[in-house]
Amino acid sequence: MLKYLLAIDQGTTSSRAILFTKLGKIHASAQEEFKQYFPQDGWVEHNPSDIWQTVLRTCRKVLADNNVPATEIIAIGITNQRETTLVWDRKTGEPLYNAIVWQDRRTSDYCREISSPQIEELINNKTGLLLDPYFSATKIRWILDNVDGAQEKAKNGELAFGTVDSFLLWHLTSGKVHRTDATNASRTMIFNIHEQVWDQELLELFNIPAAMLPEVMDSSDDFGHVDSALFGSEIAVLGMAGDQQAALFGQACFDEGMAKSTYGTGCFLMLNTGSRALKSKNKLLTTVAYRLNGKPTYAIEGSIFMAGATIQWIRDGLKLIGSACETESIAEKMPLDHGVFLVPAFTGLGAPYWDPNARGAILGLTRDSGINEIVTAGLQSVCYQTKDLQKAMESDGLRPSLIRVDGGMVANNWLLSFLANILGATIDRPEIIETTALGAAYLAGLKAGVFSSTDELAKMWHCEKRFTPTIDNEQRNDLYGKWLTAVQRVKS
Repeated sequence: MLKYLLAIDQGTTSSRAILFTKLGKIHASAQEEFKQYFPQDGWVEHNPSDIWQTVLRTCRKVLADNNVPATEIIAIGITNQRETTLVWDRKTGEPLYNAIVWQDRRTSDYCREISSPQIEELINNKTGLLLDPYFSATKIRWILDNVDGAQEKAKNGELAFGTVDSFLLWHLTSGKVHRTDATNASRTMIFNIHEQVWDQELLELFNIPAAMLPEVMDSSDDFGHVDSALFGSEIAVLGMAGDQQAALFGQACFDEGMAKSTYGTGCFLMLNTGSRALKSKNKLLTTVAYRLNGKPTYAIEGSIFMAGATIQWIRDGLKLIGSACETESIAEKMPLDHGVFLVPAFTGLGAPYWDPNARGAILGLTRDSGINEIVTAGLQSVCYQTKDLQKAMESDGLRPSLIRVDGGMVANNWLLSFLANILGATIDRPEIIETTALGAAYLAGLKAGVFSSTDELAKMWHCEKRFTPTIDNEQRNDLYGKWLTAVQRVKS
């Protein structure tokens, strides 16, 4: 009996495997964190072996611990940290270098060197993105420039490039399949989102050989079969999407104007714009939300680099708390305006500032300031940054007034209450907050025929708790004004 959909959720700090029932409910999950490497200021890397092995182990664990044989898995859906870049040898599967993580800023100078109004417009018009170290293209360029013989091997078709989804698929299929989906391709800065093809002009700009690139598929598609040696039986991989797009899909934001905000390592506010690839005038990104039956649906997105990672830093770097769940009770004791602001620009500022050289700061400290103020300011920074994105969308004529939220941080009621207050918006938390993995399962299930349509998926979404604003505009504007002053202090 085929009973379950298996979602692989390969994130920035951990890998998870989640078994979903045919009704979209979580049956079981396994998770494993892995090491982060920071070789230099602004550099962030992962060991590719850690990415693959944690995925393999969590998949095996969730199946073994729950006595689920591979023969009971209908299909696998993969969702992944986006933009993170890997280049490997096609014959051996060996990576040439560590995975360069989306947060990595090492190509800032390169971006500045090639930047001109014409180049920036070319990139934005074709990809919906901005010229920034965040995206994969300049990371590929760095690897080809800094690993001996890499450019030559790439030209000869000996190397493969992939974002994490492609890298996992390659290993799951024992090197038989080199594919990605349109959402992940749309984050590389070399994919034309209007024509849905790798863009020759951009490949020439970054001197990236086309022979390295994966085939681009729909988000719900036949990606190949997992080698039976891995789990004891072949399993079809039928869904794939970058984590934020998967969360949008899992949140059933299928109608134009619907928005979701995910609070994981970073924070990503995404609004469905339907069949139109709207161009932002406020440094937001235009991206592929998902592609079904060859037809892309687009979204506008604002990206914040540090959300949960800020609380992780307060826990592991400053050692002010023992675990993230302590933050809620700490913040509950504090007034909203306690005078301290934490601007978590540890790897620069994301949207709408796009300042790779900004660095973090804690401002407004007095002799009275202590752990409670800093922890609360850390939580508030996540909400203030979301407000930055909301204001940018508003300037583009797209004000989201109801936002569906997900990700590990949204278990915190105080955080969502403050988020509703500072945005002046309604915040809906769904019954399943693991919507990234759920989106991957939905995409696989659609292709497998478990679900008939997105309409059916929309009916499966249920709100667990709604948060509405309780402060007035004057207090909201006063708090946000002070945040903007703090941001000005850290900008480069």
